[in-house]
Amino acid sequence: MLDFEIGRRRLLGGALTLGAATVLLPKAALAALPERRIAFRNIHTSETFDARFFGASGWDEQGLAELNHGLRDWRNNATTSMDPQLMLLLSQIRDKLGVAPQAKIDLISGYRSPQTNSALRERGGEHTGVASKSQHMLGKATDIRMPGVALDQLHMAALSMQGGGVGYYPKDGFVHVDTGRVRRWG
Repeated sequence: MLDFEIGRRRLLGGALTLGAATVLLPKAALAALPERRIAFRNIHTSETFDARFFGASGWDEQGLAELNHGLRDWRNNATTSMDPQLMLLLSQIRDKLGVAPQAKIDLISGYRSPQTNSALRERGGEHTGVASKSQHMLGKATDIRMPGVALDQLHMAALSMQGGGVGYYPKDGFVHVDTGRVRRWG
């Protein structure tokens, strides 16, 4: 049985065809993987959504489409295909913290269009924490907090996963999680 605590690159490395959003694992291996779902509340729009993104047959295209819509750039409603591995990583962090799958994660930022990203950088200058080549623009990043979980605990849980970049913004009340290269800041 596969253990979700192992790194995302080892778990799904080479087994994901993003275009088809399907895992190329034998049926027996797929049956051993538990259903995965995740729920969010957008703090800017108060919109909530809960989607199953992985099931017995692999990636759930309908659930991923729901997440793509829910994680859209709320400023201009632009969408992108969010990285399914980001959903897996976020659900692993949530599970590590003992938070129920139906508990809504507070979403501060998901996808950020290039226009929004540029506007945020221009408004605050270079030192805003908004990267010119942000993982948010690639659909590989979220800024989150989890109600009932101390921000420093969320930060430590995200770091322990070694699944990508983790930024810590205690003054702003969120943790950045992405599926880019492993790195940390804040």
